[in-house]
Amino acid sequence: MKIIDTQYGIEITKPHNKAMYEHNDKVAEDMKANILNAWKDELAIVKEYHNVNALVEEWDEDLLKEHAPNLVGLQRGVCYSGYGSGYTIDDVNEEFIKELDMMANWQLHQEYGYLVSQDLVSKVKFPMLGHGTEETYHTEESIN
Repeated sequence: MKIIDTQYGIEITKPHNKAMYEHNDKVAEDMKANILNAWKDELAIVKEYHNVNALVEEWDEDLLKEHAPNLVGLQRGVCYSGYGSGYTIDDVNEEFIKELDMMANWQLHQEYGYLVSQDLVSKVKFPMLGHGTEETYHTEESIN
């Protein structure tokens, strides 16, 4: 194992060590919680303010972009594909939750910065370790 650096008292190595995995798993939990909370908030807006029955209402991306653009942005940040005719909002919700649950840490590291830059989720306190620097998604000023 090659030691590259030390961050937050954790040796940064290639390949990743147990402490790095544990740290990244905790960061991933925070990221996933932020994404899921933002998703639920946007879904509630669609249901309540636009009088939508998510079980039967079709996922109409053009209409949703107009009324709930954050919902579409979150869906695109998490799911492997877009949805169109034939899918209900509830179908997409179920798939979104599954995809979010299964997202790998490296994937979260890549996508979370973009979601933050679009004001779809809030920053997390610490970055993931060993995936390169992603200054846009965490609040910690100093990495060392």
